[in-house]
Amino acid sequence: MMNINCKDKIETDIIGWFDEVAEDSAVVQRRTLRRILELNHGVEYLKKWIGDIKIEEIDENVLESIYASLVPLASHADIEPFTKRIADGDTTPLLTQQPITNLSLSSGTTEGRQKFVPFTQHSSQTTLQIFKLAAAYRSRIYPIRRGGRILEFIYSSKQCKTKGGIIAGTATTHYYASDEFKIKQQQTKSFTCSPEEVISCGDYKQSTYCHLLLGLYFSHEVEFVTSTFAYSIVEAFRSFEEMWKELCHDIREGSLSSRINIDKVRKSVSDITQPNPELASRIESICVELERADWFSIIPKLWPNAKYIYSIMTGSMMPYLTKLRHYAGELPLVSADYGSTESWIGVNVDPSNPPEKVSFAVIPTFSYFEFIPLFRHKLNYNYQNGNITSTNDDYIEGNPVPLCQVKNGQQYEIVLTTFTGLYRYRLGDVVEVDGFYNKTPKLNFICRRNLILTVNIDKNTEKDLQLVVERGSQILSKGTRRAELVDFTSHANVTKQPGHYVIYWEIKGEIDEKVLDECCRDMDASFVDHGYVVSRRTKSIGPLELCIVEKGTFKKILEYYIGNGAALSQFKTPRCTSNKVLLKILNVCTIKRFYSTAYG
Repeated sequence: MMNINCKDKIETDIIGWFDEVAEDSAVVQRRTLRRILELNHGVEYLKKWIGDIKIEEIDENVLESIYASLVPLASHADIEPFTKRIADGDTTPLLTQQPITNLSLSSGTTEGRQKFVPFTQHSSQTTLQIFKLAAAYRSRIYPIRRGGRILEFIYSSKQCKTKGGIIAGTATTHYYASDEFKIKQQQTKSFTCSPEEVISCGDYKQSTYCHLLLGLYFSHEVEFVTSTFAYSIVEAFRSFEEMWKELCHDIREGSLSSRINIDKVRKSVSDITQPNPELASRIESICVELERADWFSIIPKLWPNAKYIYSIMTGSMMPYLTKLRHYAGELPLVSADYGSTESWIGVNVDPSNPPEKVSFAVIPTFSYFEFIPLFRHKLNYNYQNGNITSTNDDYIEGNPVPLCQVKNGQQYEIVLTTFTGLYRYRLGDVVEVDGFYNKTPKLNFICRRNLILTVNIDKNTEKDLQLVVERGSQILSKGTRRAELVDFTSHANVTKQPGHYVIYWEIKGEIDEKVLDECCRDMDASFVDHGYVVSRRTKSIGPLELCIVEKGTFKKILEYYIGNGAALSQFKTPRCTSNKVLLKILNVCTIKRFYSTAYG
C-alpha cells in the first residue's frame, strides 16, 4: 500500500508542479529567458548581438523586449558554423558556457541531410521530466500495474566521435545511453522488456526480432506497447507476420535464431529466455487464427493486459494510423508528446483524445518560446507571355509574439531559445492554438513550414499531400481484390516542361489497373491549392504521375538513411524528395506508371 501511495504522490506532485507553471506561464517564460541568458552570457553567438549587457540588472519585462529587438531570428544556417567549430574541437564558449560534449543528429528526412544540434544534460533532464509528466496524465485514465513491463520498440544508432572528439549520434541514442533513461524506469516502475544490449546493438532488424521475442516471453506482464514513432510499431508487426513461426520455435526450444549474430545481444537475450513449450503452443494457436483474420487485433490478443499503444502519431505519422488501428483492435491509441531534436515543447494532457484531435500544452520551463503569426492569403497572379507567376510566399508573417500573447485559433511558426545554445531559432513547425491549459497554450501540430511540392505557382504542404493520398488510397478497397497502401512519397519533376507531380506508392496485395487509374485521376483532382488548379487548367503543370513501386522499396529507403547514421527510432519517411539516391531507388523499383486524365 505504501508503494502505491508513493507512486500516487509522485504523479500528484508532478501534475501539481505543471498546474502551477502553466497558470503563471507568462512570468515563468520571462524567468526562463533570463535564466538562459544568465547561464550563457558572454558566449560568442550572443555577444555579437547583445554585447556586455548586464542581464541581472534588467527588469524581466524589459529584458524580453530588448532580447527580441537585438537578437535576430535564426535558421540552422546561422547556427551551423558554430556547431561545425564545436565538432572540430573548438572549446571556447560559442553557444553555451557549459561545455558541449554531445551533438545530436537530426533524422535528415525532412530537409534531406542531417544537422548537428547541441545536446547537453539539460536535454536528458527535460526528456525525463516530460516522460514522467506524460505518464502521470496517462495513469489517470489508463492506470497500469506497478512493476509491469513495456514492450518498447526503441533503437539506438551507432555513436561516433567527430574530429574534435565530440560524441555524435541521434538524440534518442544519447537519451537511451543516459542515466535519466534508467531513472525513468525506476521512478515510473515500468521496465522495458529488452536489455540495453538489444536497444544499442545498431542493427534494427536484430533489435526488432529480440524486442518481439522478449515481448512474447513477458506477454502477460506487458502494460502498454510503445515506440518513438508509430511507423516503428507498424514495421515491427509487419515483420512479425513473416517471423512468427521462427519466434514460436525459439520460445519452445529456448533457442535464439541464427539471424542474431552479435555476441553481446545473443548473450543478453539467452540470459533471460528459457524453453517454454506451453507459451509457444498458446502463441502458435493464436497466430494461426490471426493469420486467417489478416492479423486484426494482434496486439490485445498476444498481450492481453496491454492498456494502450503510445507513440508519436501526428504529422507524417498520420498515414500509419489505419494500419496501427488494424493491429490494435479495440486498444486506445495515445499520442505521445510534442518535441523535436532541438527541444521538447508540449505534453499531451488529454490522453483519451484520438490522435486526430490531440493537442499539446506548452511546458514553459523547457525553453523560451516565441510564435510568428501566419496568415493564408489569396495568391496574386501575373500573366506575362502566356506564363503565370506568383508574387507571394506561402504565408504572410506577423511579428513574433511571446507565449502569453498567442490567440486561440491562430496559426504560428514556433521560435525557440533553448538552454542548449539556440537563440530565436525558427523551428519550421506550423501549429495552431487549440485553447489553453490554465494559461499555457495547447497546440495542434499542422505541418512542417517548408513547402514540399511546388512546380510553378502551386504550393502544397505535407498535410495537403497527406489528404490527397488518403483520398486516393480509399479507392483501393473498391477493387475486386483488396489492397492496402504500405507507404508513399512524392517528387516535383521539373526536368521536362511542363513540370508535374510524381507520387510513389508501395501497395500490399493486387489491384486492377483501372482502379489505379482512378486513384491517380482522383488524387490529381483532389489538390485544392488554387495555384495548382489554375496551373493544371492552363497546362502549365502536367498530369500527375502515379508510380507503383515493388515490395520492399521503402525498406530500401529506410536502410539508406540508417546506413547514413539515422536510427529507426527517429526515422520518418520523407513525404517529398529531390534526393538523387532516393529518386534512383524509387525509379529503379517502379513497376507501373499511371498518368492522370483529370483536367482533360
